[in-house]
Amino acid sequence: MKDTFDENTARRAWMALLAKAPEGRVAALLAAAMARPVFDWLRAPEIGSAMVRGRAGGTGAPFNLGEVTVTRCALTLESGEVGHAYIQGRRKADAEAAALVDGLMQGPAAEQVRKAVLEPLEAERKDRVSKRAARAAATKVEFFTLMRGED
Repeated sequence: MKDTFDENTARRAWMALLAKAPEGRVAALLAAAMARPVFDWLRAPEIGSAMVRGRAGGTGAPFNLGEVTVTRCALTLESGEVGHAYIQGRRKADAEAAALVDGLMQGPAAEQVRKAVLEPLEAERKDRVSKRAARAAATKVEFFTLMRGED
């Protein structure tokens, strides 16, 4: 039986938030929060593709939907933390900024980075989701029957 506690849950959440951020937003928030830390590349940003899989009806057998372009990188901060990033598209600068944030979130600057970068990104994401839901709700059609005719 799988243990219900997963020590990587928080990291998965911030990595997903960084990967879905609009172009240039992570770098702008990080630049406003602090000076860019010194780091060494483990893997410089490189562009490739990844296979996207789907399931028919969400529960059926998996099938290959197609390929998507991704940019990935890995770096080591001067203090020793390792940051990774995978970003959809051809955005090397965004991958670098996301990897920096990932590395910083594992060190003593985590709380500062959380408040300056992750919390604004989460608020912006929630705002986008609610606006999209409101637009979809505006097109909702309610069908009702006055009389069924089974008399």
